[in-house]
Formats: sequence, C-alpha cells, structure tokens
Amino acid sequence: MRLAKLQRGAWAAVTNKGAVDLSSAFDGDIREHLDAQSLQRLAEFAAGREPDIGGDELSYAPFLPNPEKIICVGVNYANRNEEYRDGSDLPKYPSLFLRAPTSFVGHDAPLLRPQESEQLDYEGELAIIIGKGGRRVPKEHALGHIAGLTLVNEGTLRDWVRHAKFNVTQGKNFDSSGSIGPWMVTADEFAGFEDIAVQTRVNGEVRQDDSTASLIFGFADLIAYISSFTTLKAGDVISTGTPPGAGARLDPPVYLKPGDMIEVSSPQIGTLRNGVADG
Repeated sequence: MRLAKLQRGAWAAVTNKGAVDLSSAFDGDIREHLDAQSLQRLAEFAAGREPDIGGDELSYAPFLPNPEKIICVGVNYANRNEEYRDGSDLPKYPSLFLRAPTSFVGHDAPLLRPQESEQLDYEGELAIIIGKGGRRVPKEHALGHIAGLTLVNEGTLRDWVRHAKFNVTQGKNFDSSGSIGPWMVTADEFAGFEDIAVQTRVNGEVRQDDSTASLIFGFADLIAYISSFTTLKAGDVISTGTPPGAGARLDPPVYLKPGDMIEVSSPQIGTLRNGVADG
C-alpha cells in the first residue's frame, strides 16, 4: 500500500486511479495506525473502495506522520566514505544528526534556496518510517519495527554545515531546504531491504545511483543502534544516508539554483520531484 498525506489534510491510500480517504474512517493520529496489523486494516479498507480523489487532483504534503524524531545518517554508503579521501577506515558507529519537520516540503513543492547561502545541495535517500516503537531493539528483530519506506531529498547548505567544528545542524535545517514523500510504501511490499535502488537526477542527468547493498550500516543495524540510546516511537523517521555524487563532490562543485528540477527515485517506491526557488 502507498500511504500519503495530502495537502487537504487527509491521510489516504494512493492507487493507480487516485486516492482513498482514510481519515474519515479511522480515528486518531496516523501514528496509531502504523503497526503491521493496523496497516493491513487500512489496506483492506482501501481495497474495497473506489477513489475519493482522482489522480489528477492529488497534491501531496510532506510525508511526516507527526514524528517525535527525524534522525539522519551521514556517510553511510561505503563508496561515499571513499569520497572523503582522508584514508579513513569504515566507521565503527553511524554518524547521526537530527532534522526539524519544517526543513521538509512535499512532492512537487519547491526547495527554497535561502538568501544566506548559494550552496544548496541535493542528497537523495531512502527513509525508514518506524511502525512499532521500542528501546534496545535486538538487531534480529529490528526489521519488524519498520512500517514502510519513503524517499527523501536531504537538502543541505554546504557552507553552513562547516560553521561549527563538530556540528552539521545549521546546514541541515534551513526551512524548506529538503523534501520527503510523496508517500510511504508499506513494509509488506518489499521482499527484503538488502538491495533497494535509489537514484537522483538533476535536470534529467543522473547524479547518484546506488542501492542499499552498499550501506555500511543496514536498516537493522541502524534501528538497533539508535534504539540503544533513545526510545523509537511509531512515526519516527530514519533517513538512511545518501550515495556518492552530491553536487559538492563534483569538480568543480555544482550547487542547485532556481529553476533546477531534482528527482529522487526508487523502482519499488516511486519518484519524489521538486524544483528550486529562491526563498
């Protein structure tokens, strides 16, 4: 099932014909319906109904199920680690930072290049939506805590991530600098998470192209590690890292500018598309 938040405020199951409104039939916050059994009930409800909204009328809000935490992973593809050319071995632990919900827009909304910087960069990623919370989740049980996957453009202001010695928070949290969506594909739609492709195109040119087979820390590793120090809650988002090929790593660097179009795609999920505007 493809579960989406629409601009009109409704949660919906998206089909090839349109979307079935779920908000009117199921009470409470969507976070209360992200466990496997609840998602199955939502899917069964949607399967028996014609769309309430036609496909041409769909407008997507950011896919953020009111998360308590948005946790992002840095330098998590083995070949991206090599981009740093510092001779370092693969990390022993994942690098983590937090993002605010206001830093994300939805599908087809423009990323805003702020007046404080012209170094807005793209980072196409796969993101985990937690369906079953927990603390100190064993690695062997971790995949059972996934509600589904969505796509992220983890937009970054490159000069601002260097403002502090050990801190990237500023460059990762400008309002409307990244995007998430257009929907979550539920976990039951995946045979496994070990080889999910992700690709980023800028103005039609492929810039990033890799799969989760290259991850240093896989999905189970991340859930187990993160839950060792914080309690994961249903609706929490874990953005799992970006492949090599970001604009800052080109020679010379190429940053996003108004009028550019970025598409983050995965065959098993779909495409997250955003333009760029000054903001």
